[in-house]
Amino acid sequence: MAPDLSWGYRTRPTGMSGKERRRGGGVFGKRDRSIPLGWNGSHRPYGSLGSLDELTDGTVRSIDAATVAGISPYRKSRVTRQTNVPMTLINASVVSPVLVQNFSIFMCPACGGALEIDEPRALIRCRACPQAYGLGDGVPLLFWPTEASAATDVTEIVKAFYEDTPFPNYDDLDTPEQLRAKAEQGQFARLLSEQIPHGARVLECGCGTGQLSNFLGLTWGRTVFGTDLCLNSLALANSFKQMHDIRSVAFLQMNLFRPAFQPESFDVVVSNGVLHHTGDPQGGFRSILRCLRPGGFIIIGLYNSYGRLTTDARRLVFRLTGDRLMFLDPRLRLVALNAGRRRAWFRDQYKHPHESKHTLDEVLGWFDEAGVAFVKSIPKCVTTERFAPDEQLFTPSSRGSALDRLIVQLGMLMSGGCEGGFFTMIGRKKA
Repeated sequence: MAPDLSWGYRTRPTGMSGKERRRGGGVFGKRDRSIPLGWNGSHRPYGSLGSLDELTDGTVRSIDAATVAGISPYRKSRVTRQTNVPMTLINASVVSPVLVQNFSIFMCPACGGALEIDEPRALIRCRACPQAYGLGDGVPLLFWPTEASAATDVTEIVKAFYEDTPFPNYDDLDTPEQLRAKAEQGQFARLLSEQIPHGARVLECGCGTGQLSNFLGLTWGRTVFGTDLCLNSLALANSFKQMHDIRSVAFLQMNLFRPAFQPESFDVVVSNGVLHHTGDPQGGFRSILRCLRPGGFIIIGLYNSYGRLTTDARRLVFRLTGDRLMFLDPRLRLVALNAGRRRAWFRDQYKHPHESKHTLDEVLGWFDEAGVAFVKSIPKCVTTERFAPDEQLFTPSSRGSALDRLIVQLGMLMSGGCEGGFFTMIGRKKA
C-alpha cells in the first residue's frame, strides 16, 4: 500500500529556504559520476540466476501475452549472460522521454542484461537473453516473477487486490495544485520534497497510484521513477502525469524482488507501506537497497506491531458485525472523504489479504545487517524527542535505548493506532 499523501503530522513545516533547496548538496553530497552504474560481475543484484533458454532462431517471431509478461514460449538451448553490453537506443517516442534519457540505468530483470527499445513492435528487448517486455500505454511492463515457494510468495493475491481497489485514488484531485495541497496537509511528504536536493534521482518502489511520485516530480530538477506491480494503479499514475505534463516522472511495472535497474543507480529509494504486504519484507528491503548508491538514503514505512493492534481490534469488530460500526475508524469519520476514498481506505486497512507487522528494533536489525546507518524514524525513537515542523529528514538522530523504543511504540498503541499504526524509518547506505 502506498500511503495517502495526507498521512502524517499535519503541522505545516517551515522546511529549508528556497536558496538552500536550489543549492542542493548538503547531507547528500555529490554523486561520483566517474563510477559507472553499469552491470558487472561484482554487482549482481540477486545472486546466481542460472541459465536461460534462447529463442529457436534468436528472435521473437510473434508476441503473445506470455512473452509480454516476460515468459518466452520459444525455448531451446542455453544462453550465457553477457555483461557490459553497449546500450543501443532508437527513436523511442512510445515511452516517456525521462525514461529514454535514463535508459542506461535499466537492466533485464530476468538476467541483468542491457535493454533496448523496439519501437515498431512497442517492446523492450534484452540484448543478453531472449526476453521481451511489453509497453502498455507508455508504461514498460518489466515485471519478472519472484523465485519463491508458493507458501511464501503472495505477489499474485496482493496484485489482484490492488487491481480491484487501487489505493489511494485520484478522486477530488483534478490538478497538480490540488495534489500539492493534499501533500502539504501531511508534514512528511512536504519535508521530503523540500529536502531532496536538485539533481537527485529518486526511486519509489510500490508507488501505487503514483501520488507521491507525481508530487515529487512537480519540483523541477530531479528525476523520479515510480514502480508497482499493479497495472490499474500505474494507469492512474501515468494518466495524471500525462494529463498535466509532469515531465520528470516515469512509471513502470516491476517486481521489487527482481529490480529492473542497475545496482547503485539512485540517490533516494522510497518504499512506504509496501514491504509489509510481501511474503519476505526483509528480503524486499535488501533487494531495493541494491538500487541505492553508497551514501544515498532509503526510506521504508511499515505497520508497527504495537500501533497496529487497534486496527486489528477494529477489523475483528467489523468482521463480527458485517462491516457495521464503521464510525470506529477515525479516518472514516472525516466529512471530506467521498465514497470512493472511504471504500479504498476501508478495504486497504481491513480487507487486505496479507500484511505483516514490525518493530523499531527489528528494522534497526535490518539496517545493521545490511550496512545501513540509522538516520531518523517517525515517530522518533527517543521518548523525549518530538518531530519538529522543520525537521531535517536526512540529519542523523539518536536511535535511543530499547526502553525508549518500547515506550514510543506503546504510545502508538495508546494513541489509538493513529494513521493505521504506521511508522517510517530512514537510513543512509554506508560506503
